[in-house]
Amino acid sequence: MIASAAAPPQAGIDLHGLTKTFRTPNGPVRAVRGIDVAIAPGETVALLGPNGAGKSTTIDMLLGLARPDAGSVSLFGGTPEDAVAAGRVGAMLQTGSLLRDLNVRELIAMMASLYPDPLDVDEVVELTGLGALVGQRTQKLSGGETQRVRFAVALVSNPDLLVLDEPTVAMDVEGRHAFWQTMRGFASRGKTIVFATHYLEEADDFADRAVLMAHGRVVADGPTTEIKARVGRRTIRATLPGADRDTLRALPGVAAAELRGAAVILSCTDSDTAIRALLAREPQASDIEISGAGLEEAFLELTGGDDHDDEELAA
Repeated sequence: MIASAAAPPQAGIDLHGLTKTFRTPNGPVRAVRGIDVAIAPGETVALLGPNGAGKSTTIDMLLGLARPDAGSVSLFGGTPEDAVAAGRVGAMLQTGSLLRDLNVRELIAMMASLYPDPLDVDEVVELTGLGALVGQRTQKLSGGETQRVRFAVALVSNPDLLVLDEPTVAMDVEGRHAFWQTMRGFASRGKTIVFATHYLEEADDFADRAVLMAHGRVVADGPTTEIKARVGRRTIRATLPGADRDTLRALPGVAAAELRGAAVILSCTDSDTAIRALLAREPQASDIEISGAGLEEAFLELTGGDDHDDEELAA
């Protein structure tokens, strides 16, 4: 029996002090700079960050596809290699293609035969909505269909951990909705899911927790509601025909003002002060709404800024 199979049942994923630097013709690039993330069994965690934040490199180290320069990775109390060999990890990455000249069912069945306790092929076909494509040759699939088959291949091993790197990037809106419906069902079985995405609404809707990365570091880690609360600005929306933007911008507690037809949108540093000033100045304002920062605003604020360490490294 391999080490990971004998691990304590509550052992999850632990990334500790991970660093990774790549050597390029233009000098070294520090892709990951001291990542510390712990994920409990059964959690669904989103990795968010701009291009170059280090998400894919972190995923590669999580899966054992790349070795960290420093730090350690533990999956279920063992190494990534142990977990993968035991069939406990399924992955859907951005790179790679499907084997040619097999139909969809043949490919899924072949992959199932490689694992000790796979899901039933028909169950996977149903879960991933591939019933109409089982006889289709893999090289004849569209981009969105290929993504769904890659997902089926990742799922068929019945993994305890499913790792997805931009899984819905080639899917249309209906395909993305169906994909996440499937993911909800899979997560309800107590499976652990880690996914990287550029679609912030996916993280907001489906993740128990989000890890925001920028410049190879974790800049925020927690439920999306908690991350949004870290951005202090609130937004006031109201209907106010004929409003003057400069007048609104000058109201106390208002940082920025935007006009969209009869609607006004105020970004506030102090929404209580701003709403009192707005009603005193413009008592005819109606349909007033006050909302906290969205995940997109939090994302932009928390992942922005210059990275002076790059200058130090290149020096």
